[in-house]
Amino acid sequence: MPTNDSELQIYARRILDVIAFTPFEQCQPLSREFDSIPARPGIYAIRHKTDGLLYIGKTKSLRGRFSGGHKAFLWAWLDKYNDEDVRIAAGFISHWGNSALLLELEAIILRATEPPYNVQIPTER
Repeated sequence: MPTNDSELQIYARRILDVIAFTPFEQCQPLSREFDSIPARPGIYAIRHKTDGLLYIGKTKSLRGRFSGGHKAFLWAWLDKYNDEDVRIAAGFISHWGNSALLLELEAIILRATEPPYNVQIPTER
C-alpha cells in the first residue's frame, strides 16, 4: 500500500498504464451478465477501440458494478458507438476495502486523463 504522495502517484500511474494501454482485444467485452469480470476492487475504464478512454471509475467489486448497469454504456449508445468497439479495462488493487485509496487513485487518474463521460456535478449555491 502506498505510504506517501510519491508512492501514490507511482501506483496511480501503474494503474493508468494498465487501463489505458492494455491492447483493446485483451480488455473485457460487454456482456449481459459480465461473468468473466472478477469481483475485485479496482479502477476501471470504459474504452472505445479508437477514441480511447470514455469513462473512469472506482469500485469495490468490478463485476457487481457492471451487472447492475452503468451510465457510460447509455452514453456510448447515445453517441452511436458500436457495442463491439466498447470494452472494459481494469487495474485491480490488492487492498480490499480501502475506499480512501480507491478514491485517491481515481482522483489522480481523472485529473491526468479527463475522460469525456466523467462529468462534474456543479455545487449548489
